[in-house]
Amino acid sequence: MISIAPSILSADFANLERDIKIVEEAGADMLHIDVMDGHFVPNITIGYPVVKSLRKKSSLLFDCHLMISNPENYINAFAESGADLITVHAEATVHLHRLVQMIKDRGLKAGIALNPATSVSVLENIISEIDLVLIMSVNPGFGGQKFIENSYEKIRKAKAMIDSAALKTDIQVDGGIGLDNISKVAACGANIMVAGSAVFNSGDISGVIKKLKGQCGCV
Repeated sequence: MISIAPSILSADFANLERDIKIVEEAGADMLHIDVMDGHFVPNITIGYPVVKSLRKKSSLLFDCHLMISNPENYINAFAESGADLITVHAEATVHLHRLVQMIKDRGLKAGIALNPATSVSVLENIISEIDLVLIMSVNPGFGGQKFIENSYEKIRKAKAMIDSAALKTDIQVDGGIGLDNISKVAACGANIMVAGSAVFNSGDISGVIKKLKGQCGCV
């Protein structure tokens, strides 16, 4: 089953509650919350106080993607603010296993994100410990970028690694996902699709979510 995770990076920040309710009613499966610090990536978005406020307004699964330096300093804060899943970048820490365990110790699902230039091989010694692999199909930091074509092969490699270990690990893809490529991304093995600009900049949020699901045979 394919899940759609609208990214609020492309939502109207002055009307986040409204936009979240729209995607929830349209059948979104989770909410992708991009956290950027202006250091690990060249942009600044929101922090855990916003997540805490939004938690009061939605029952969706909160998928917090930490594009930040020193993520270990903020795991507890995001856990206490209502995150259900925390994804950290392999490139952001020198103690990846310890960081994953911090997330799991809080009773949350843990994901590892890989930038476009990072090999799937870095997951070999930790794949059995995580719930999700996030393949970045654009360079992180900005919405509205074009899908990087070699991401398809990277998704296949991640899927092969997961299958060879007989695991149930989810594969999420973030960046440039739209109606023109979502079915191909799914065919490569991904099962969670992050969509930001394609959803929130469409002028028809509900309609696009339904079409994205339809492209994957989910409706």
